[in-house]
Amino acid sequence: MKDFMSVSPLKILEFSTKKDLGPGHLGVLIARAGVGKTACLIHIALDRIFRGEKLVHVSLEEEPEKVVAYYNVIYSDLVRALGLEIESGYRDMVDRNRVILAYLNQSFELNRLKENIKNLAENMDFSPDVLLVDGIDFEKTERSILEGFKEIAGSYGIEIWFSALSHRHITEVNERGIPYPCNLVDDLFSIIIQLQPESTGVFLKLLKDHESTSIPDAKVRLDPESFLAVE
Repeated sequence: MKDFMSVSPLKILEFSTKKDLGPGHLGVLIARAGVGKTACLIHIALDRIFRGEKLVHVSLEEEPEKVVAYYNVIYSDLVRALGLEIESGYRDMVDRNRVILAYLNQSFELNRLKENIKNLAENMDFSPDVLLVDGIDFEKTERSILEGFKEIAGSYGIEIWFSALSHRHITEVNERGIPYPCNLVDDLFSIIIQLQPESTGVFLKLLKDHESTSIPDAKVRLDPESFLAVE
């Protein structure tokens, strides 16, 4: 979907030295509650799907039906925002190239995820290019869990995106400019972006770009209704 590529929030990666996250790497979106984290995260998922990639959405908080409902709402908003008249093929593409795995009531385990990925490949001919993990509590998650995800990314040759919930009242930032709750584990992530409201709009900012030690004022302004990139 060429029109979507031009307004995808992942335009922020045009500022990246590698222009992408890439297989074997972890990326994270940091945002406060109510800012639009879910919408932006699903736009990341749609961006990858519309590029012909296969995606597994891992939910630790919501049932699959509710996750599908989120996708349907965001997708409908996208179709309306782009003024698309014929879109059924794109909806089929989303359904065909996305699998939702839900681990509710603290049932998530890395070994269980590995087994599920293996089963998808062997029994459904579905080998994901991307994992999108929503619902991990970065305040309570041990570093070893994130290291386990990095091992999965490397072993399966996939990229993994996370969402991290920040708080207005916690202003901790490390010496590299990475805010809480990722300030102590930022070395595990290749791309770190932040969704942040400002007086002039809602912006997506690139905070970490792979091994680059110099990051320009890289940000993309998003429409506060659709969360699509605007000029």
